[in-house]
Amino acid sequence: RKADVVHLHGYGATTFGRAAAAIRRIPVVLHEHANLTDTPWFQKVADRLLARYTDIAIAVSKSTADFVINARRVPADRTKVVYLGVPLEDFSRPRSRAEIEEARHVLGVPGDAFAIGTVTRLMPSKGNQYLVEAAPAVLEALPSARIHIVGEGELQPELEAQARSLGLGDRLVFSGFRRDVAQVLAALDLVVFPSLWEGTPLTVLEALAMGKPIVATDADGLQDVLTPGTDAVMVPRRDSQALANAIIRLAQDPAECARLGANARRTGNAYDIDLFVHKMEQLYPLLVQTSRATKRAGVLRADLGFLERGGPR
Repeated sequence: RKADVVHLHGYGATTFGRAAAAIRRIPVVLHEHANLTDTPWFQKVADRLLARYTDIAIAVSKSTADFVINARRVPADRTKVVYLGVPLEDFSRPRSRAEIEEARHVLGVPGDAFAIGTVTRLMPSKGNQYLVEAAPAVLEALPSARIHIVGEGELQPELEAQARSLGLGDRLVFSGFRRDVAQVLAALDLVVFPSLWEGTPLTVLEALAMGKPIVATDADGLQDVLTPGTDAVMVPRRDSQALANAIIRLAQDPAECARLGANARRTGNAYDIDLFVHKMEQLYPLLVQTSRATKRAGVLRADLGFLERGGPR
């Protein structure tokens, strides 16, 4: 009842929240993180009816913006790409040898192992089955390697069964949910994102900020923030052999790992959560000043250039 602006995430919130905001004439920010190709018919009906009550939609990537416009029915002129960020002070600071050794101990990485890993959710969009499928070739070529899949989700039993069927033993570990992502990344020598589709995952921004060499697929949201050959090696989606080859090649080339990692850190500096917060601090008062007086049209007449600062160069 006392809200001046509602900033909504998820189907339930963006549906019922916009309906409530329409009744109370409260400015609305619809914040979309997905880039699915379609929505159910009933969501289409709701989105079509509620579009007029959406002051502005924020999308976390270009492909997500396309989804907002085409599937969620928000007009293109009300849809802006605004990249998220991470707390750089937590992720970009150098780690001491003692901190790295502690991180590896906590994650269960043997002292001499080359640690390959992903921080993820175990769900269809993340493509983790292709990392598991790539594992036999990787582990055969890299006898000291260990692969850690960090996260939890609906596909965990299926992925664990896949790993058992491939006889991977303790060289591929499902490490479960870990709250301290920075510590997990500190333990890894190489980070992998085998995604099939993405918005822009925070974990890739975190890996960039920490200066990690990255192997990633060409999923849309990853292409937004990664530059092939500069701060990551990128391979086609759903291609476990290409994924394995890229991991092996990087693991056998410390100089290339160091080069990619240094470039990744520079890229990561553009994605500071403080920058995102400052953008919202400018957007919210603008909405309060203009939304009611102009029947939600005022924000479109304002200079929204501040929303485009930072992000990909």
